[in-house]
Amino acid sequence: MSSEEIRLAAGFADVTVQPGNGCRLGSLRIDGVELLRQGERYGSFPMVPWCGRTREGRFRNGGIPHRLPVNSPPHAIHGTARDAAWNTARVSATEAVFTYDLTDPWPYPGRVTQVVELTEDALTLRLAIETYGDSFPAQAGWHPWFNRHLGDAREGEGVRLGFDAAWQEQRGDDHLPTGTRIDPAPGPWDDCFGMPDGVDVTLTWPGRLELNVASREQWVVIYDEPAEAVCVEPQTGPPDGLNTLPRLVTPVEPLETATTWSWRRL
Repeated sequence: MSSEEIRLAAGFADVTVQPGNGCRLGSLRIDGVELLRQGERYGSFPMVPWCGRTREGRFRNGGIPHRLPVNSPPHAIHGTARDAAWNTARVSATEAVFTYDLTDPWPYPGRVTQVVELTEDALTLRLAIETYGDSFPAQAGWHPWFNRHLGDAREGEGVRLGFDAAWQEQRGDDHLPTGTRIDPAPGPWDDCFGMPDGVDVTLTWPGRLELNVASREQWVVIYDEPAEAVCVEPQTGPPDGLNTLPRLVTPVEPLETATTWSWRRL
């Protein structure tokens, strides 16, 4: 795994990207304060060409069955791109573009592009999936690990999550949606929520910072069970969406999605 890091900076914000480590964000700092949990498997990584768990690693493209590696038994989780080295296509002071070629164990050749764009008060991430041949179902999204506490704080209330979801996907014992939509329930969560008007989740570190995670997509997974971090994951479909709500990538229509994280100091 390459240790190369790409650093972007705008005003008092800076972000680092690790193309050799799944093109994840290794760091996002505002006024020198780190927002993302540190560590090789943390930061924030793109989930592609599927998000969350795919049941038993199985999906179909029309009548053709496929099997993916079961990397979180009994399911396949979070795609293949987070474990791959990406190529750096273009870098400026505030923007970088990266590409990743889909290959084994994903059965369809294609290309993924991630664009990272930083301003003084926002970070925008974009993903696009293209096919080199046949159409195929896919998903795309992001899995950020936001620190529960900022700076030297290790105790107390920590970050607050604010959002207004239209529904929650009922979660079965296998951690996958059952297909039933329920009223949003109190946390802690490892759950998928529906927001038909677009993802809109606010993280507030009292007295420090407010950060809004937004996307035109209507699906977000909230995972706030860990003591050290909370995850707010905008994505193009629910867990197991390759089977239940596939989005087709075709030769004339790529799958494109974006999320913007904007912040203000408190």
